[in-house]
Amino acid sequence: MRILVVGGGGREHAIAWSLSRSRRPINLFIAPGNSGTASLGTNLAISVEDLPGILDFVRADEIELVIVGPEIPLVNGLADRLRAINVPVVGPSADAARLEGSKAFAKAFMARHGIPTASHRTFGSGQLDEALAFVSAEGAPIVVKASGLAAGKGAIVCATETEAIEAVTALLESGVLGQAGSEIVIENFLEGEEASLFALTDGTHYVLLSSAQDHKRIGEGDTGPNTGGMGAYAPAPVMTDELTSLVRTTIIEPTLEGMAAEGHPYSGVLYVGLMICADGPKVVEYNCRLGDPETQVVMPLLGSDAVDLFYRVANSELAGYDVSLLEGSAACVVMASSGYPGAYEKGKSITGIDAASASRDLVVFHAGVTGTDEASYATAGGRVLAVTALGNDLLEAVDRAYEGVRCIFFEGSYYRRDIGRKGLSRN
Repeated sequence: MRILVVGGGGREHAIAWSLSRSRRPINLFIAPGNSGTASLGTNLAISVEDLPGILDFVRADEIELVIVGPEIPLVNGLADRLRAINVPVVGPSADAARLEGSKAFAKAFMARHGIPTASHRTFGSGQLDEALAFVSAEGAPIVVKASGLAAGKGAIVCATETEAIEAVTALLESGVLGQAGSEIVIENFLEGEEASLFALTDGTHYVLLSSAQDHKRIGEGDTGPNTGGMGAYAPAPVMTDELTSLVRTTIIEPTLEGMAAEGHPYSGVLYVGLMICADGPKVVEYNCRLGDPETQVVMPLLGSDAVDLFYRVANSELAGYDVSLLEGSAACVVMASSGYPGAYEKGKSITGIDAASASRDLVVFHAGVTGTDEASYATAGGRVLAVTALGNDLLEAVDRAYEGVRCIFFEGSYYRRDIGRKGLSRN
């Protein structure tokens, strides 16, 4: 089978890695791919935003399945254009992808369908005074979110009213996030523990992958600014079987039913970011794709054949399918460039990836890396590597991941030393 994975980060390396382990013969392409995917298939010099280029390649090379990693091409309608030429694709339509592409749309959708989330108000670029008045009336803590896509940096948790006023003004008046922040959602702060749940759906039926917990903040103890994610582990101990069942009936199924009822059946990956509150689980956000770095722990725990699973999703064949998940846990530690998520230098030589990868229970997923082998690897991004390990339990997985991290060196490398702490405290 000829398969194209769209994307070039650690998530796409993890997806390609899982596909490469299939029992089925495949010919794998990744656009644009990275230094890690190069050993698994053929990297293509096609940007994820070059929809005509992707479509031309799919037609010319008779691609039989496309898996879209990042959100931007989905929000821009790549899945629609692939389906229009009868190419099976894992990813929602542009209309359905609004669940991620517009937080204002997502909040209104949840209100229409009784899906639990934080209470909120939405404000546009001409409503600065109204937004500031709402902040004053609600008080702090409070959360200010850019409605549009902001690369994971559009949610600002404000501990004080002053911080909230600054955030609202920066978005609506100063335009710090451009069009993404021209409309904002201001919502009540939710107390609880976060978790992520991933449903793969063909629009009618769905299966769940492992739950996970991400570590968004740059600093240990969940301090400092938000990042794209500094590590993850799966499954998340907070997501008990009872709680997962509750999320199915109160969130996932009403979401899929609601999208279908509104004429936009949701097919692909539905990522539900949850806050487990004292009065039950609530939706923090939807994403229309797998998370990063959650994919780097969720995919290694997939016991089913990844090619079979993704093909069934893309071809509406999930009815009666039982997904298999491995026993044990997975933990991932992200190694980042010094200065991230702010300014950072590139081109730092990386050593030790081969040594870390020698362990049977550990894999190093590339993100911001250039080069073709150990002799030429160098940093090329903020989040450079994701070191993932499997274990019989979370403690063993975390310990093995940090053993892998200690094998790798590049100047200015930074990583959190408390990945998995919340899960370990529950255990």
